[in-house]
Amino acid sequence: MPTWLQKIFSSSLGKKYLTAITGLLLVLFLVAHLAGNLIVYKDAESFNAYAHLLETNPLLPLAEAGLVVLFLAHIGLAVRVTLENKKARASRYAVQADKGRKTTASATMIWTGLILLGFILLHIWNFRIGKLSDPGYATAQATGAHYDLYTLVKRELQQPWLAWAYVLGMGALGFHLWHALRSVFQTLGASHPHLDEAWEKLRWLAVVLALGFTSFPLYFLFFT
Repeated sequence: MPTWLQKIFSSSLGKKYLTAITGLLLVLFLVAHLAGNLIVYKDAESFNAYAHLLETNPLLPLAEAGLVVLFLAHIGLAVRVTLENKKARASRYAVQADKGRKTTASATMIWTGLILLGFILLHIWNFRIGKLSDPGYATAQATGAHYDLYTLVKRELQQPWLAWAYVLGMGALGFHLWHALRSVFQTLGASHPHLDEAWEKLRWLAVVLALGFTSFPLYFLFFT
């Protein structure tokens, strides 16, 4: 007998719900991530202290594992939903029902998602895996000192090709979230005449996040 979880994953509507929920959780992570990274504009010492606080948190491995699961679940569900939607639109009725509701952001969701996947892998390589080979990181780990993450970020983002790759990735993030932040509440059944205006305004969070993250590579490339 199928469990409730199996029923959700086998249901088209269930997969859409899970895609929306995992996406919303990732947006909350991005808000927190941006808020923490903005400390870089204060000074190097404060940013390194913030990074050290995260690094020494015993819950960090669990949080990172949960984040990986969340990303993989969202990607897998989004691909499944996209493929099922394409199959459904093969019928004349589905094409007519969908007519006129597409935007550039919604039509390119799968492509902006793939660009974001590539960006995430690059980001992890630069600032999570890359620092492990830095002798300074090993010394900081052994002595309990603050690792100089600020210098690593500065050195990496002063490379033009990498800075512009980050700008491209954040452009994709803006497009992806512009559609996602509106559709997520429709998917979850929270669409209502009295709420729709609020959801429309919430879409500007996509712009705030994209510009906020874009500011980092531009700052290090042109102003440091």
